Amino acid sequence: MLETDFDIKKMTSFRIGGKIARMYFPATIEEFIEIKTKEPDAFVGGNFSNILVSSDGYNGAVICTKKIDTIKFSGNMVIAGAGVRGTKLSKLALEHSLSGLEFMVAFPGSVGGEVFMNAGAHGQMIADVFKSAKVYCPEKGIITLTGEDMEFSYRTSVCQKKPYSVLEAEFILTPSTADKIQEKMNENLSFRQNKQPSLTLPNCGSTFRNPEGDSAGRLLDEAGVKGLKIGGAHVWENHANFIINDGNASSLDILMLMDEMYSRVKERFNVELKPEVRYLGGNNEKEVEICRKLNLI
Repeated sequence: MLETDFDIKKMTSFRIGGKIARMYFPATIEEFIEIKTKEPDAFVGGNFSNILVSSDGYNGAVICTKKIDTIKFSGNMVIAGAGVRGTKLSKLALEHSLSGLEFMVAFPGSVGGEVFMNAGAHGQMIADVFKSAKVYCPEKGIITLTGEDMEFSYRTSVCQKKPYSVLEAEFILTPSTADKIQEKMNENLSFRQNKQPSLTLPNCGSTFRNPEGDSAGRLLDEAGVKGLKIGGAHVWENHANFIINDGNASSLDILMLMDEMYSRVKERFNVELKPEVRYLGGNNEKEVEICRKLNLI
């Protein structure tokens, strides 16, 4: 359950990251509570699909929820643990002829993170199918939050404003035919294959959130960042809102690239882009400086 000096690099979607001083892998909610009681300041992550971990590592504790992965279907309802991969849950919903999770079919993340950020794509999002979640609250322990309690809006929830950790979520799905669900999944997969980099190219998905009424990709494209390269990282040539690790990028390379992308858009359009990527680190002063500028910490 506990590993010290854990090398996280292979776990992250960016394939970047140094050693974590204390890495925990609880398999149940009870184990999670036990760890959080002992390590109240522990950083909580799932599959680390949108987290940039510093190449200089992290001196504190990290809890990875990927082993909290139980799934239970009941009628048109499904309860999934925080560590369940979105892709897996989407495909299981298809097997049960239940619609509503087709947008997850190519998501690299897990349920906890997807609820945390109200993930969505192709006209669907978590808020549309969400019923409730079991959430860890430092002051009260496990609490249950409804959709209203979650304060969902574009790519955000109350869990980003308070020290909450999503451990389990219940969704209400819609009965449909397997053919219709599969057709929607195929459309989503085709879109992602044409518009987004393959997961075989180390990346964290969209780098910045879309500003209200606009597209981060459009702003970045017009700011001329496509193909921009710093160190071992570059902005994808086919879409300006994706950063690719060419194989030897450091976390500082990524952050410097994000800083340049942010600065060019601010200078040209007076728009301050907000990162979708989260950061875990703190040992590198230059990284901390950039993270403060980008409101990553």
